[in-house]
Amino acid sequence: MHRVRIRHHGPADSRPQATPEGIQVTPDGIPVRIVQRPITAKRVGLPGGDRRLSRLRVFASVGDRSKGFLIAGSAVFRCALGRSGIVVAKREGDGGTPRATLPLRSLLYRGDHIRRPAALLPIRAITPRDAWCDDAGDRRYNRLIDRPPGVAEERLRRDDHLYDVIVELGWNDAPVIRGRGSAIFWHLARPGLTPTAGCVAVSLDVFAKVLPRLGRRCVMRIG
Repeated sequence: MHRVRIRHHGPADSRPQATPEGIQVTPDGIPVRIVQRPITAKRVGLPGGDRRLSRLRVFASVGDRSKGFLIAGSAVFRCALGRSGIVVAKREGDGGTPRATLPLRSLLYRGDHIRRPAALLPIRAITPRDAWCDDAGDRRYNRLIDRPPGVAEERLRRDDHLYDVIVELGWNDAPVIRGRGSAIFWHLARPGLTPTAGCVAVSLDVFAKVLPRLGRRCVMRIG
């Protein structure tokens, strides 16, 4: 495992502390160790590959609030966040990624772009009529809806590759409160990990490593 060694000359409380996952982080929440090699059962604490991950963690970067780190077991990956960083009082259109512990509801993918991902989550292929309602005045707000292609909504079948893989995060859905934010996903990142509209985004190779290790009741803790 690659390690980044940091020499500290300050007081003890300024030194890196260990998280419950065993990841050393600075007092500002920056992981000391970054793992970039493929996940193995040993590396993510999965003896024999029989145990699944029950929790993912997401931290924001102090240097750039729209970027952060996704922690899966003892593996750490870079991720993109909303342009406003992690926010407590999430509102529709504010560009913030909500600070919360969110269940992973389902997995959607573009069957015409990629193979069916390996995962235990409920999974389905995205169709040309799939959209997500982001109109706070609509009774179907923050739900997957069926709309003809071309109708203005948060279309799931995009021209780019951002929604080739989508994990639906359980934000503002039990119950749905109008205006508290919609379509909070974990999806593919743009090159350079540029900011999202409020979602968490990673590269395709990170999804390939992490998705097969997720338990059916896995949650993502953000912030």
